[in-house]
Amino acid sequence: MKVLVFGSLNIDHVYTVSHFVRPGETIASDELQLFCGGKGLNQSIAFGKSGIDTWHAGAVGNNDSEMLTSYLQSIGVHTDLIQKKEAPSGHAIIQRTPEGENSIVLYGGANQMVTEEDVDFVLQHFTEGDFIILQNEINQIPYIMEKARKTGMIVVLNPSPMDGKIFEMSLEHVDFLILNELEGAALSKASSTNPDEILNRLMTCFPNAQIVLTLGKEGAVYGYKDRKYYQPIYPVKTVDTTAAGDTFTGFFMGSIISGKSVEESLKTAAMASAIAVSRNGAGPSIPTLEEIRQAFTHFC
Repeated sequence: MKVLVFGSLNIDHVYTVSHFVRPGETIASDELQLFCGGKGLNQSIAFGKSGIDTWHAGAVGNNDSEMLTSYLQSIGVHTDLIQKKEAPSGHAIIQRTPEGENSIVLYGGANQMVTEEDVDFVLQHFTEGDFIILQNEINQIPYIMEKARKTGMIVVLNPSPMDGKIFEMSLEHVDFLILNELEGAALSKASSTNPDEILNRLMTCFPNAQIVLTLGKEGAVYGYKDRKYYQPIYPVKTVDTTAAGDTFTGFFMGSIISGKSVEESLKTAAMASAIAVSRNGAGPSIPTLEEIRQAFTHFC
């Protein structure tokens, strides 16, 4: 059984600011830092640090991708399936406030240059029962999902960032759906932001999918068939929330794939996210499994 994260790779430009810039306003940044990021890369890092042998597929630029592929390799993630394009790698402009909140502008770059031929090349290396992890920061997601399903792969979707492209996907074939409450409300067309209503509507719309709805400071809820579980957060001082959701996704699915129960997987993911938001950056903020074990001893 293999795990493939097919997703974005970004160079994050993180600007520390007193507040998010308003229309027409110019403000000075207190600091600029460069990090490896992108939802795909972050999730690959989380899978790798959770102990899962992980392959990453996606696209980067010919001339600016060394820091991205080298960082993945340093975690033990396989990078052989990453394609190089005659374009800049994707990047993000991130404003970060002293409270740890962030505002992000994405430039797709090479992330939006994946071809059907690229997808065919990647998926020929995987077989029935392998896992594929998808987000919404690269092109060709509907084609990737269709080919993966025909191969018999288990499809995990984190539909972020949420936009109209989500409704072009064959969502009835998703096996795990991991999303936040705003994405859940949009996808389920719920009439309120009440988590119970959102989860119930998602479970009705996608009865064959195991659903995890993340609720920020309110924790997370899981629903599948007649089972529901609630997981609170572990309180920490928040420094940077950039990779919190990706960390949760990687450690939840990493734990599930490792044979852990849903309850244990939720706890591990919540602890991993708590550690991540207490640190700067995206990929570098994601903890190791050993750090999570030590944190469990402290909190529990």
